[in-house]
Formats: sequence, structure tokens, C-alpha cells
Amino acid sequence: MRFSALRQLECPKCGLVHDPDQVIGLCACGSPLLARYDLDEVRAGLTKAEVASRAPDLWRYHELLPVRDPANVVSLGEGMTPLLGLPAYGRELGVPNLLMKDEGLIPTGTFKARGAAVGVSRAYEVGVRKIAMPTNGNAGSAWATFAARAGMEALIAMPIAAPEICRREVKIVGAELKLIDGLIGDAGAWIREQLATREGYLDVSTLKEPYRIEGKKTMGLEIAEQLGWKLPDVILYPTGGGVGLIGIWKALAELAELGWVDGPMPRLVAVQATGCAPIVTAWEKGLPESEPWVDAKTVAFGITVPKALGDFLVLQAIAETDGCAVAVDDDEILAAQRRCAELEGSFVCPEGAANFAAVRQLRASGWIKADDQVVALNTGTGLKYPETVPL
Repeated sequence: MRFSALRQLECPKCGLVHDPDQVIGLCACGSPLLARYDLDEVRAGLTKAEVASRAPDLWRYHELLPVRDPANVVSLGEGMTPLLGLPAYGRELGVPNLLMKDEGLIPTGTFKARGAAVGVSRAYEVGVRKIAMPTNGNAGSAWATFAARAGMEALIAMPIAAPEICRREVKIVGAELKLIDGLIGDAGAWIREQLATREGYLDVSTLKEPYRIEGKKTMGLEIAEQLGWKLPDVILYPTGGGVGLIGIWKALAELAELGWVDGPMPRLVAVQATGCAPIVTAWEKGLPESEPWVDAKTVAFGITVPKALGDFLVLQAIAETDGCAVAVDDDEILAAQRRCAELEGSFVCPEGAANFAAVRQLRASGWIKADDQVVALNTGTGLKYPETVPL
């Protein structure tokens, strides 16, 4: 069977189908594009046992990823991060079956490496040699790192308030870095200005190319495999651009169509901070898309996204899985970060800690039941955020 069963790119808004073997960004209607695969071919030619025999990285799922030729895979060993039980913290929160998918142990220290690995690999395969993007920090450092691995140039713009380590990561791998006095939207505006005069760059902003989401979806594939191809009751995800949540939703739908999992889908929870909660507000109002958040600010800097391009997909994922969206305060985030470290010895990032604050809130309301199996995504290592820990 083929290395990749990639068939086409499809617009989730207007339904237009695109040839994937070209350099492409958004659909003509302005929507992100989603990769679609020949799942009949995968079902006929691949087994779960064969997947289990492969190397423990995200490329073990290569038939469900978009890179057609293994020679174009750009990798630093990313994927297959631990799915850890949190017995002490789970007991305190009233959720004994609490698990954490720990993305802090992946290259560059955050889950952003997944999207960068697949996005850079596919960009290289279709002929791209220069990439550009705005970032809150971690995505920029990951894409710059994988671009360096591929021998590609990278132009990165990030808010000056982004974590210092992310700025240093971008510099050490030789990428061009521009610090912006503003938020990620301002960084995006600067990138657009630059690309109007610079030639040869692909804008790989969140969901402006189709393949970051394919890397992120491997979190969902791994969760299913690590649980013996059984699905948990709830998955919580810290949501800024929301690509990881969309990716997990997409992965689980593909697995269900393959017949590799059955039963109800996990209830997906989009977790935001009260200082930047456009998805939560849209969810509470029953809107199909979010409205731009004014004066966005939170200690969980990675989810400071006032308006996500794929917000309609996040809201659809929540609705179709009977999930919800919830916002937590910065004080709750920092308390959860500290408590996870004290009880479990795991220094999680503030975005990951937001999930545990949400678990506490949802358990208190009864939305999460005592016997639910709950998976919380820790999207990065707390070591990248030393300022969150007082001395």
C-alpha cells in the first residue's frame, strides 16, 4: 500500500475539492482546508497490529498523514508521548480516572512540534523552501526548528511579551525573528506586509496551510492506541487557535470510519482563560463563530488568540461530541500548575494547567462524573515558563 493514502483537500465550508499536490493555503472562500484520505485503502491494507510494530513516533501513522514519499519526512523523533495516570491529583479533583497526555517531552518541549514536523515535511515535498508565520512563541520556535532540520528558511514574528525561551530557540536555529509590540494578530499583520514584498515564502500561519492539523491529529491517534483502541469519556484541550482540538476530533472520526474504534466519541472540552475566551462566549451564545476578543491577556500566553480562523470547526467539534467550552481564571491556572507539580511531580505549562482548573470546575458542576475516564492534554513543559513560579 502507498506510504500515504492522501486523496484530496476539501473545504469544510463550501465543499470545494482541491488538488493536494500543489502549494496551497486557504480555500477561495477563505476557509481552512482539510486533508482527506482513501480510508477504504487504509482499511484493506493496514492493521492495528502492524501499526503497533512500528517505531514509537507519530510517523507510525504515515498512511493517515499527507507526506507521500518517506524521503521527504523531516523528523526529530516526535510523537508517542506518555499517557500518564494522575492518581493523587485525580483523587483530589474527584476524578480517579484522570490521565494526562504529556506533550512536554516532545522535541522543542511542546505539542507544536507535531504540526511543525508534518507541515514542514509536506511543504518541502511540494517544493516550498521558505516559510513565514506569526506566533505566540511555541509554534514559531517549533516551525523554525524543523525548517532548519529541512534546510529551509524561516521568518518568524512574535509578540515581544512571548516567552523568552521561544525567542532564543528561533534565534539559535538561524531563523529571522521580528518582535512585535502587540498581540499575535499584530504579528500576523506584519507577516502579511512582508510577504507582499518578499518572494518565495509560504504563509504557514495557523490553519492557513492544510497540514499542521494533520500533525496535531496524531495526539488523538495516540490516545486511542495507548488506551487499547478504546476511547475515553472526556478529552480537555487548552484552546487558542484550536488546531489540536480540531485535529483530535478529525483523528477520532477517521478511526471510527476505519472501524478501529467504536462507541460514543469522547466529549471534547475547549478550555480558555477568562482573559481571552472568544470560543467560550460563542459557545454560550450559541453562535457558529466567535467574535474578536478585546484586550486579550492571560498568563497562559499560548492561548491568547482573540479570534481563531478555525473557530467554527472548534465549535462544531464541541457540538458534535456533546462537549462544552469553559473559561478559568489565571489564579486558578497557576494554582493548578503548582498542585500538579506538588502531587504528581509534573511541571506542566500554564496552558496545560488550565485543563486541570477546568476539570475541577466541571467536576464540581457534575458535568464530569466521578467514574468518567478523563484525558487532559498538557501541551508543553513548564520549564519554558519559569516566570510562572515564584522564588
